[in-house]
Amino acid sequence: MLPNEHVVRLIDQNYDQIHVLIQRKNEIWLQHVVFSGLWWFGVGLSIIPWIIWVVFHKKESTDRILYVGFFVMGISLALDVLGDQFSFWHYRYNVIPTVPTYFPWDITLMPVSIMILLQIKPNGHPLLKAIVFGLVSSYLAEPFFHWLGIYVLENWRYSYSIPIQIVIYLLAHYLSRREKFSPLS
Repeated sequence: MLPNEHVVRLIDQNYDQIHVLIQRKNEIWLQHVVFSGLWWFGVGLSIIPWIIWVVFHKKESTDRILYVGFFVMGISLALDVLGDQFSFWHYRYNVIPTVPTYFPWDITLMPVSIMILLQIKPNGHPLLKAIVFGLVSSYLAEPFFHWLGIYVLENWRYSYSIPIQIVIYLLAHYLSRREKFSPLS
């Protein structure tokens, strides 16, 4: 089945418009964002928590915890892209201009926070830890980034994030307890 020429034209026109806007976004970033205070803040948030984690994590659990961290990164990135694309929120002062998500949040703060929580009182009740994580990230972290002007709520409320954060933590906890990995041979 051949593509409909009208649809192809519409898609290509849309792509062209998006490309122009991305180019403009990159120009704004280069002229006004890169090397600004909030950009350096984002760079620091992208690096410093990882350094702290490397120094203080339980070395014997590195593989298991990094496995969970990469899972959290993937989920955070996917949900953040969806939230941005559906105009629930957007970010200013991105560390990387072409990424629609806030890199420090998805690649560092979410996974490192969860990895640390998993190792603090590892036998603590996971639902209690998940609720604390959901409340702190939704009612302290998100408002802080909003106050800084980095995180802009469009059609979203902080409370909407709580169940999502709880589920992400509980999934991470579940994955951190898995032991059935088959050999690679």
